[in-house]
Order: sequence, then C-alpha cells, then structure tokens
Amino acid sequence: MRSIWNGSISFGLVSIPVKLYSGSEDRKLDLDMLDRNDHGRIRYKRVNEDTGKEVEWKDIVKGFKKDDAYVVLEKEDFEKANMKKSKTIDIEEFIDESEVADVLFKKPYFLEPQKEGGKSYNLLRGALQETGKLGVATFVMRQKEHLSLIGVYKKVLVLHVIRFVDEIRDPKELKMSKATIKKKEVDMAVSLIEQYTTDFDFKKYKDVYNDQLMKIINSKATGKTAKIEDFDSKPTPAKDLMAQLKASLDKKKKGKAS
Repeated sequence: MRSIWNGSISFGLVSIPVKLYSGSEDRKLDLDMLDRNDHGRIRYKRVNEDTGKEVEWKDIVKGFKKDDAYVVLEKEDFEKANMKKSKTIDIEEFIDESEVADVLFKKPYFLEPQKEGGKSYNLLRGALQETGKLGVATFVMRQKEHLSLIGVYKKVLVLHVIRFVDEIRDPKELKMSKATIKKKEVDMAVSLIEQYTTDFDFKKYKDVYNDQLMKIINSKATGKTAKIEDFDSKPTPAKDLMAQLKASLDKKKKGKAS
C-alpha cells in the first residue's frame, strides 16, 4: 500500500509519527464512456475557456474569485493556512463509541507507526482498547480540514473521517407518514427482529453486484443474452401488514427447525 499522508498523532503531550493509508477500496468496474455510433472513447480535455486551447496539468493552478479577479493559491499557501493541522492529527477529546451516529461516518484510514513511534503507538492503541473510547481529532489533508475519530481495528489504529455537523442535512424537510401503528403490530415486528438477530459476521456479506454485472459483460461479448432474474418489489398494504409479519415469523421459524 502507498501512504497518502505523513505526519503525527498527538494526544496530550505525546506525539506519534504515523503514515496514513486508505482503509477501503472502490470495487466499481472501470467502465469507459464511448460514442454510441463507432465506440470511440470519449476524452475530457482541460480547455482554457477564453482561448479554447488545451492546458497541461503543470500549468493549472487553483484560484479564488474575489471581486472581478482571481487570487491564485500555491501549494505552500494551503499549508500555511494551518501548519499544525497540515502535519498533525490532534486528538482533542475522547468519547464513548456508542455516542457516535452512523450517519457521520464517511471513510476509514489505517494508521501505521513510523520508526520512532512504535511504543507510543502501541500505548495509544492499548489505552483505546482498554477504555472502549474513540479519540476525536482534526487534521488537514488535500486542502480540506477533516473531523475524525480514532479507534482500533484488528490491532491497528484506524482513523474514521466523519462529517462536520453543517454537512448533515436537516431531515425535517422530508414528508413523513402520519399513519398510526397498533401495539400488537409493534410486538410482532419486535419478535421478527429478535428472530433475525445474530452475531455480526462481516465475512458473509459480499458485493455481488460487480460479479453479476461482469457476467452480463461476458455474455454480451459472446453475443449471448444474460439471464436476468425478475424482481418486482411491491409495498405491503396496511391491511396486510399483520399477515405479512406473521408469515415472515413462520418462515424464519421453519428455517431454523429444518
């Protein structure tokens, strides 16, 4: 793996030099955009909108429009904005894991100790495991400040980039149903949930969509038509809710008995 950020974790007066690695990968198939007529690949060009000429990457800079002119920012300017946060993952407090809403999570990163940080790295990892806490930290990467949580996963410190509060939309704009539910319906739903409750096994969940899409690609490449499973998801009418819940419970119980 290739590190994408080098710096330090700090908590209190302890500083741990680390390297940051992406802890996940995108499994989406690499599809090219084509002209439907002759299957020629579509290419995007970086074009100067005034001259119409293509611009090389080395000549492209970032700028902020102020009044009628642009203020051009160089790489050094982004680092100067907050030198500490560009180099340090600063743990500011610790919280219980249960306090964090899942909607906040965005992406995990693995943290690896650099040469002189082994002992202090192991110290932080052990303390987090012992207490069941997460460290709340901020740092800057790729010209953006990130809020993050630091915990432990398989003996490795893992940093979860989470969303700032102003990045979460207010759900009050959603049109929620005012339909009422009966206690016996809730009790039946609770029973169904309990029947389906197990110990979480991460390994049994696989991304099958890409595999299925690949089968379609292979079939089309040989001139065949891939077999597609029909599926029609129909909403359960309110009058059938109890019957469907009961049928679901019966099906689960029979599955366990067999």
